[in-house]
Formats: sequence, C-alpha cells, structure tokens
Amino acid sequence: MDDRDAEPAREPVVTTADHGPARVVTLNRPEARNAIDMAMRESLLDELRRAADDPGVRAIVLTGAGGTFSAGGDVRSMEGAGPDAVRARLAPVHKAVRLIATCGTPVIAAVEGAAAGLGVSLAAVCDHVVAAEDARFVAAFGKVGLVADGGLLWTLPQRVGLGRAKEMLVFGRTVPASRAFEIGLADSLAPPGRALEAALERAAEAAALAPLSVAAAKRLLARADHSLKRLLEAEREEQAVLFGTADFAEGRAAFDERRTPRFEGR
Repeated sequence: MDDRDAEPAREPVVTTADHGPARVVTLNRPEARNAIDMAMRESLLDELRRAADDPGVRAIVLTGAGGTFSAGGDVRSMEGAGPDAVRARLAPVHKAVRLIATCGTPVIAAVEGAAAGLGVSLAAVCDHVVAAEDARFVAAFGKVGLVADGGLLWTLPQRVGLGRAKEMLVFGRTVPASRAFEIGLADSLAPPGRALEAALERAAEAAALAPLSVAAAKRLLARADHSLKRLLEAEREEQAVLFGTADFAEGRAAFDERRTPRFEGR
C-alpha cells in the first residue's frame, strides 16, 4: 500500500508531560469536549498507574485539552449497552477513582471550561481542585436517566455537604466556579486559561513535602471507616513506620539546622 494512502496516526486520547516532579495527565479528545469513552477510561487508568508507580513523580495534575476539563461519559458510545457492558465500562473508572483517592501521590485537578457528569467525579476525588474563574460544574445525571457514577455519591457530600450535593445530583443545578469555591467543590480559583499553571504551582508545593508522609495522610483520609477508634489505631501504625524512615531523619535535621529539607521518599 502506498504510504500516502495510510491513515494519519491518531492522537492518544490521554497524554502525559512531566514538569519537574509533576506529571500532567491530559484528557485528549478536544473535538468531543473530552467525553470519556472506553478507550479513554482504559488509557487514563494506565497513565495514572504509571505516574503513581514512578518514584520520580511527586504530584499528578489531571486536566483536559482544548479549554474543557471533560463533558463526562461519552453518551453516544452508551447506546445498546447491556448490564455486562455497563459493568465493563465502570470497571476502569472505579479503579482510577480508587487509585486517585488512595495512591501516595497527590493528585490535583486543573479545571477549565466545563466539568460535567463523570468529569465532576474525576475532579471531586482529586486532593485539590483548581478551577478557572469561568469554569462550571454540572452533575445532572438525571437529565440522561442515570445515577451519578465515578464515586461522586461518596466524594461530593464529603466536599460540599449532603444538602448542597443534592442541589447538584437531585436538582441538576449547574455550579459556577465562584460558587464551587464557596462551597468547597473547588479549592482554589485561577484566571481563565491559567488553571494548569496554578495547579502546577500547587503540585510543586506538594512535591516539596516528604512523600511517605503525604502517602500516609492520603491512606488515612481515604478510609471508609472514619470512627475515631479505628482512625487512631491506623494513625498509630502509620506513625510507627514513619518514625523509622530516612525522610523523618532528614526532616528533624533540617528543622534543627533551619534549612529546607531534601526528601527522597525512603
């Protein structure tokens, strides 16, 4: 076959780029407003796993290409999906959500434009959400006859409270960035077009901390059982391990010497 007849290589649906100790993971279907089809679900999980397993990556920034975070699940790809297909569609999403919530690496969402449906779910589970001042969040699953997925029924009430979560999930209200910041869905705001830049600044802050300490905090915060008794028991075990790390020795030395610590994650 003539090379001129070959189809051009398709852009990957999820791209990555390293910025110092931070890895930017970008949802890359701008022509579909980064709607999340099956290929993107699987690719996103793969890239998040690679980043979380890389000791050189101290923070992950999740964002979307083309000025939109994500329009949510790709509704056009859902036609005719039976129960088994639906379960298969959710499997990589659930793994990605668990990974973001529990992995030792801080994950920061940089939201431009719209975060809708599953896009809200991915943002809400991140450790920090930076939203452009003209961004908006909408989780109107009821408008397509579905229930919120991607763990949003767990993460959203934790972020904004039960009543405000119902405003989005039961009544389908669109939340502008200013309101999202006010209620805790967004943790910080950035000028339009600068959410990624602001997220990378946050990533640098997180990357400067002791990685094992940050990982322990994330594990404890992600526990489903938040009873004080069980949390104190888990805290005791985490702290006992951290006391024996090189990072704790470095932190003590830096404190005594009044200098910036140099953590190595060991």
